[in-house]
Amino acid sequence: MNSPYSILLASGSPRRRELLRQLPIQFKVAPADIDESACASESPKDYVQRMAIEKALAGFLKDGGEVPSMGADTIVLLDGEILGKPVSREDAVTMLQRLSGRTHEVYSAVAVALATDRIIDTLNITAVTFGSMTKDWIAKYCQTDEPMDKAGAYAVQGDTGRFISRIEGSYTGVMGLPLYETARLLQKAGLL
Repeated sequence: MNSPYSILLASGSPRRRELLRQLPIQFKVAPADIDESACASESPKDYVQRMAIEKALAGFLKDGGEVPSMGADTIVLLDGEILGKPVSREDAVTMLQRLSGRTHEVYSAVAVALATDRIIDTLNITAVTFGSMTKDWIAKYCQTDEPMDKAGAYAVQGDTGRFISRIEGSYTGVMGLPLYETARLLQKAGLL
C-alpha cells in the first residue's frame, strides 16, 4: 500500500476525528453517505452495528478498496426507544426533558472494512445518568447549535456535562468513538 494514511475514517464527526487522533494511526476523513433508516423490527443493537458496518463498507468502496475503512455509529436509547439527532430545536427540548433525572444507554458501534467480505466490528454500551435539568436551562441550551447534530441532543463533553451524575462504561464511547474498543479492533485488523 503506497498511501500516506493507514485507514479511512468514514465519518464527518469532528469528535470522532479528535478521538482517533489519540491513537498512533494515520487516517483520512471521507464521510460515508448512507441511508440511516432503521429496518422494521430491527433491535437497537442490530441497528447501530449495521450502521457502523455500512459506513465502513461505503467508505471502503468510495476510496476504491485500496485502504481499510472505519465506520462508527452512536445511538441513545431510553425506554427501548432510539433518540437520534434532533430534527428541530423543539425535538431537542423534548429529548432532554425526557433524559432529565434518568438513566439511559449509549450504544457506540465501530466497524473496520478490510475487504468487501472481511469486516470486523465491536460494540460498547454505556449507561449515562442525568441529574435534574430545569426546563429553562434546557430551553436556553437548545437555542445553541450544540444539541443539533448529536444523538439524544447532548454532548457529554459540552454544556450538558455538568448535569451528568454518573457514567458506567466508556466516556469516549458516549462521545462517539469508544477508544479502548477501537484500539483493540484496529489491533485485530493489524493496523496498530
